[in-house]
Amino acid sequence: MKKSLAILFCLLIATGAVSAQQKFLTIATGGTAGTYFPLGGAMAEIWNKNIPKMNANATATGASAANVAMLAKGEVDVIFTQNDIAYYALNDLEILKGKGTKDIRGLACLYNETVQVVALADSGIKSVSDLKGKRVGVGAAGSGTVLNAQQVLEAAGISFSDIKVQYLSFAECASNLKDGNIDAAFNVAGAPTGAIQDLGASKKIQIVAIDGDVAKKPMAKYSFYTIQKIPSGTYIGQSADVTTVAVKSMLAVSSKLDATLVYDLLKTMFANGERLAASHKISDFIQSTGAGLRRRPFLEYAHEAGKSGNSRVFCDDGLCFARFFAGKIAEIRASGQFLHFDNNGPRI
Repeated sequence: MKKSLAILFCLLIATGAVSAQQKFLTIATGGTAGTYFPLGGAMAEIWNKNIPKMNANATATGASAANVAMLAKGEVDVIFTQNDIAYYALNDLEILKGKGTKDIRGLACLYNETVQVVALADSGIKSVSDLKGKRVGVGAAGSGTVLNAQQVLEAAGISFSDIKVQYLSFAECASNLKDGNIDAAFNVAGAPTGAIQDLGASKKIQIVAIDGDVAKKPMAKYSFYTIQKIPSGTYIGQSADVTTVAVKSMLAVSSKLDATLVYDLLKTMFANGERLAASHKISDFIQSTGAGLRRRPFLEYAHEAGKSGNSRVFCDDGLCFARFFAGKIAEIRASGQFLHFDNNGPRI
């Protein structure tokens, strides 16, 4: 009997030791029909295959803002979000006022989430200024798209009181555009966007440019915008490049996540680009240097916003990792040099 108990005790210890070595990781993505979900599934597969004892799982969620809330509660470990939403979370602003978290840390930027203004070709809408007085889908109530729409319209001297606001998800916007119930809609997503492609197959549409001062003003006021071109031919009937603005999709984590694990997550993810590419076409953008911006991994991890002093950046095998303020998304190139980063950007 004593021998049996001793064997059982040893087995329990061994089982506990194995369990202790397991790394459980929950990845909060977005809806199953979106971009985040297949990318998250690919990342989970990469990490499970390449990091010993890793048990990563991607879960469908309400996307950016919902993911931030779950991260703040400690319910998930890695989240997909947009850099503007991360900025609001960190600084307790806008839709995340009262629900923000100082614990959020950037992990990596992935690709541009393009602000796309889609109008019916016969609506007479050729510029953002032409939206005045029109029926415009601005995103679901409480979404980041609503804020992007407000910021772009403000740059054109237009407020929501100057348009006929329709709070609709983009799936709902596409349906209402198709039926002629609205004249234009804002969509913030990687281009090409499937819903816009589907709409263009049945209706003549116009992708409205966000350029000139209408692009410069929000970029000057908000650190998370960048210029983006939608190449000609992206959508049916689009015969020329269209200039617009974009925010960035990013991965974020808690400051409590082990730094060594963070390093392993990034290194293995970017070393397995072919698996990411197989999950969604947007992954080509993650791996490329398109739109004049360097798309290499960097680590914003473990930098406290507002804390004095600099954060270190290190390079390994051509991959650069940096720690920096979530609201100041910078591009750091693999130079082999040891860099520092503060809120003003990278420097030697």
